[in-house]
Amino acid sequence: MELTSGNQPDGGESAACDFQPEKLLLKLKVTLMADRKAVDPVVQGVMGIVRQMQCAPGKEDDIELALAEALANAVVHGCQCDTEKIIECCVACDENRGMLIIVRDPGPGFDPAALPCPVVGQNLYSNHGRGIFLINQLMDEVKFLNNGTEIHMVKR
Repeated sequence: MELTSGNQPDGGESAACDFQPEKLLLKLKVTLMADRKAVDPVVQGVMGIVRQMQCAPGKEDDIELALAEALANAVVHGCQCDTEKIIECCVACDENRGMLIIVRDPGPGFDPAALPCPVVGQNLYSNHGRGIFLINQLMDEVKFLNNGTEIHMVKR
């Protein structure tokens, strides 16, 4: 795991984590190998900094679960648990807009509109398929870019 933080964007990373750069209180870039065991330490590390900086007071639990789900999806679905592949996570905290989290993986992507609704019919009994649904419920804004290999989540 590589963790980079700062309160001003720098040249190489600003395009990846751009979120009103002049008003950023926090910007992190984390990379991790596509291993399920790597997800929790990254989530705990990021959330420790988020809590310390008070980026989203009272909303940390929602952010933590959404981040964990997005990283787990990137590991399992985007990278097929191939530890040779690397996942990127950018976190930015803007004093006016809240928190932006971007998770990107090198996988083939997917169409989020094609996912079955996990709260309808037989899907209720499935033992998987709720991550994206949960993320959408927990975060204020969620969008997928680059053919589904990148998720952008905002919590205000």
